[in-house]
Amino acid sequence: MGGGHGGSNSNISFAGNFTSSAIAACLAELCTIPLDTAKVRLQLQKKSVEIPGGVVVGNGASAQLRVPKYRGMLGTVATIAREEGMSALWKGIVPGLHRQCIYGGLRIGLYDPVKSFYVGDNFVGDVPLSKKILAGLTTGALAIAVANPTDLVKVRLQSEGKLPKGAPRRYTGALNAYSTIVRQEGFGALWTGIGPNVARNAIINAAELASYDQVKQTILKIPGFTDNIVTHILSGLGAGFFAVCIGSPVDVVKSRMMGDSSAYKSTFDCFVKTMKNDGLLAFYKGFIPNFGRLGSWNVIMFLTLEQVKKVFTRSS
Repeated sequence: MGGGHGGSNSNISFAGNFTSSAIAACLAELCTIPLDTAKVRLQLQKKSVEIPGGVVVGNGASAQLRVPKYRGMLGTVATIAREEGMSALWKGIVPGLHRQCIYGGLRIGLYDPVKSFYVGDNFVGDVPLSKKILAGLTTGALAIAVANPTDLVKVRLQSEGKLPKGAPRRYTGALNAYSTIVRQEGFGALWTGIGPNVARNAIINAAELASYDQVKQTILKIPGFTDNIVTHILSGLGAGFFAVCIGSPVDVVKSRMMGDSSAYKSTFDCFVKTMKNDGLLAFYKGFIPNFGRLGSWNVIMFLTLEQVKKVFTRSS
């Protein structure tokens, strides 16, 4: 995010911008995917599960105890690791990295050029927040329209562990998942959930990039703060927090639609059913894990991005 001041103030090519963004996004993904896998499982979990056999009550009959299988972020991580092995936490990392190369590279790489386009070439001063938000919405929507198949495969692989013991796995890996989906469901199926996904990613992208830009610009006006690692960490945490507050409801709907699209007629239907069956708080299911993930994701991504961009920036 070039300092947040008018025009494109860094001499970095689009290729340099795209590459730095893809590298930063992939590193953040590698570090935080266990939290993401836990988040997907928590979001897909219905209110409670029955324990077979349950507990024996006074008359010798057994009552069904209903408790959720996954509890909390770290509890979910521990449960998955214990039941399915550590590697299950990195399920979906291959399509996750495909996604970050394409989606991360485009949404972040295009942000500065699109922002400059919206304010015009001769603009001087601080870019208004509305233009930052508009640029974030634009690049988020464009990027995910291209990268949706990678997202679908990632969610499908992450939800595999929910299958009953001994049930055949649907996919052997990421590439097998792409080909199986095309073969069984048709090429268009790779764009399942594109509606909520475009909405989610445009909104979250705008929340992340515009708030990072805005928080950083604000911090840099405080005496004693310079464009250094501390500023990047604080701005990254701010970006993660805003992204979760704004993006959590669409994120829950997206995970539910992609995890089991047959249960809902449309995005709106999924929204209504979730509201009716699970209540308003369901949209903030996994808020802490989500912030744990998006907060750390943004800090790692923006820290890396600011450093890697220096390599690609031609000195004035």
